[in-house]
Amino acid sequence: MPMGAWPMAWMDAGIGPWLGFVGIMAVGQFSPGPDLVLITRTALASGTAAGCRMAAGIAAGLMVHAGLAVHGVALALAREGWLRIAMTLAAVLYLAYLGTTLLRSRGLAEFSALDGMKAGHPFRQGLMCNLLNPKVAIFLAAVTMPFLGADPRGSTAHALWAIVVIEGFVLWLLWVRLLQWKWLRQAYFRKSKWLDRAFGAALWTLALALAVEVVRPV
Repeated sequence: MPMGAWPMAWMDAGIGPWLGFVGIMAVGQFSPGPDLVLITRTALASGTAAGCRMAAGIAAGLMVHAGLAVHGVALALAREGWLRIAMTLAAVLYLAYLGTTLLRSRGLAEFSALDGMKAGHPFRQGLMCNLLNPKVAIFLAAVTMPFLGADPRGSTAHALWAIVVIEGFVLWLLWVRLLQWKWLRQAYFRKSKWLDRAFGAALWTLALALAVEVVRPV
């Protein structure tokens, strides 16, 4: 895309709505959800490097979801069709697996087993956690639709995609760095067993909430 296309997309809509979009994305990113739970626990337990790799995995998932949203494909997930049901069930199983792993944790005694991961493992966890969450695609479709209109311009679609991915990655990196504060990590290691179980219970709660959506009558 030409270098001048993105500034044109910003000027066409006015700076105010775009700043609003950036704010909405930040609120959505830090609302309770699987990504927030998983990256918080990873950053506390395994440190900056693992947290940054997980942030990169989540951003890679956002690249896919944002691409679907700005091109209208994500609208299919908003319907109660087989695609959304299958994707939701996959998310339920994955979140339940992660939650069970943390519920069984014995804290520091199992750090070598839980967190002695290969370099790409936090990335894969972040990627799968984000990709398998149908709410991400639906949310992005909802917030990008007013900007795209009935006949979206290519420059606007590319600008929205870039904001979603870059903002998401940068904010997660900042969150990982924030969680490296000494007193936070010390508090985590003192109560690691019970905090891991709390993170596990949170993931199971999110999994059950998704499962209820599948079986709930429309």
